[in-house]
Amino acid sequence: MIEIGLHALGIGAGARRDVIDAVAVSAEAAGFATLWAGEHVVLVDAPVSPYPYAADGRIAVPADADWLDPLVALSFAAAATSRIGLATGVLLVPEHNPVHLAKQAASLDRLCGGRLTLGVGVGWSREEYAALGVPFARRAARARDYIAAMRKLWRDDPAEYAGEFARFAGIRVNPKPVRRGIPVVLGGNSDAALRRVAGYGDGWYGFNLPSIESAAERVRFLHALAGAAGRDPARLTVAVALSSPRPSDLPALAHAGVTQLVLVETPPDDATGVEPWIESLAERWLA
Repeated sequence: MIEIGLHALGIGAGARRDVIDAVAVSAEAAGFATLWAGEHVVLVDAPVSPYPYAADGRIAVPADADWLDPLVALSFAAAATSRIGLATGVLLVPEHNPVHLAKQAASLDRLCGGRLTLGVGVGWSREEYAALGVPFARRAARARDYIAAMRKLWRDDPAEYAGEFARFAGIRVNPKPVRRGIPVVLGGNSDAALRRVAGYGDGWYGFNLPSIESAAERVRFLHALAGAAGRDPARLTVAVALSSPRPSDLPALAHAGVTQLVLVETPPDDATGVEPWIESLAERWLA
């Protein structure tokens, strides 16, 4: 049975403490599987870099909108709940120090009882990378190196790693995650992104896909890549967000191999309106 996730935290009204609490509590009570929160450290008023998830190349979030750090936002959601999954969707790994990020993620995973999934991506904004002083070139290679380093830190104590972009030896970074590792789900809809998933991801998060057919085609491609790499496609989680999802899509998505449909929604400005809003979503999607 396909799960239903909710991508509604961290931006605009979803950046308010009372709204985060209300969404988290209500979504858990209603039976949603996962709460998702994405990341951008920097937005600019007139971006040159095209946004890859919209036909016009423009991100819908205003540059002056409140946008919380996803690990901070999810920590508040974690404190308000006890069962619902928590996922970054997506966190831009190459923009972070991997040793510091490994500790932050493991800390949240410990505090939430092992409910964290680290959804990660390589980003698309040259302006954001420039502001952070991180090279935009070879960011995918940097991401792979950082993720390998973080997995070492989550598993080994002391830990040692020697890669192109990350290198350390004999260090202890604690606490460890609850499962001695955190699932790493990779975002991106391109062929290159799916090759990264097949190569070293625990799953895929496809974002703003235009149709069931496009989602199914991407899943088939991913599964073929995974099989060619000697991996069992059935062991990969597949979460997708559609641009215009309908409840009637669920059987076809499940048949295509999607394990979670993520609803991208904007919560009410007033926390008092959150519970009926969640109930309305649940009535439509979880009945």
